[in-house]
Amino acid sequence: MEGSEPQEPPELDALGVGGVGRFYVVRHAKAGSRSHWTGDDRRRPLSKKGRQQAEALVKVFADLPVDDVFSSPYLRCIQTVEPIAIARHRKVQANASLSEGRGLSGLYSFFEDPNLGNAVLCTHGDLMWELIEDLANRRVLPAFKEAFDKGSTWVVDVEDGSPVGARYIPAP
Repeated sequence: MEGSEPQEPPELDALGVGGVGRFYVVRHAKAGSRSHWTGDDRRRPLSKKGRQQAEALVKVFADLPVDDVFSSPYLRCIQTVEPIAIARHRKVQANASLSEGRGLSGLYSFFEDPNLGNAVLCTHGDLMWELIEDLANRRVLPAFKEAFDKGSTWVVDVEDGSPVGARYIPAP
């Protein structure tokens, strides 16, 4: 329209806008040192700093739509997203597909589920590395970006089971 200011395109905020689902892939917050932990690594908890990060994630997610919260069954992952789930009156749903060493197929099974969207998925560094590498290979990201600090989030927009957009939210 002549004389009007150009407007920014609206950001896709929720499932159903343009047929795009949104997934929040969170790397677990800081946990105690693996080398200093003597028990089963699946039971290694968050450190004091990690618990602070987990609480701070509630503010990060305050204005984001969240319908479901899934996590690797590892304690540090569950503890990372538990405050988000509590704030949203949801339960953390443990899922082995998000565990260390499971590869992208488990993560992508969430993306391919047409009944999911606006889901938090908490996982480990190896899956984050693979996700970012795959997003770069698919040209969803312009280049490989080493951005997956503990407690950080990748917001991945998915259409028909495939990533079509992504942005990084640094760790709190």
